[in-house]
Amino acid sequence: MKEVLLVLPKDKLRALGGRDIKAMIKENLPKVEETLLAGREEVLLEKMARLEEKLREMEEEMEELGEFYEKALGDRAFLTAERDRIKEENARLRAEFEKNRRGRG
Repeated sequence: MKEVLLVLPKDKLRALGGRDIKAMIKENLPKVEETLLAGREEVLLEKMARLEEKLREMEEEMEELGEFYEKALGDRAFLTAERDRIKEENARLRAEFEKNRRGRG
């Protein structure tokens, strides 16, 4: 068992008179434990509320990132198709240019 040290001002100690302090402590110990547990429960409930709020924020961010990712995939597909189209057009124009150049020469 751990040691507990109680410090009381002299006037409080005198007010207790000849009472059995150990018995008083034992008698009030359940109330103290209940108070401590209630305080701990309150702290944990507050922490849980903060964590739930943080979770909601993270879920919103994930949703936004998902939308951004889907848009990026669409943009990538568009840009790839555009690159391929330009490549084909470039090859066609190059072939036409070479044909015209040979025809003149």
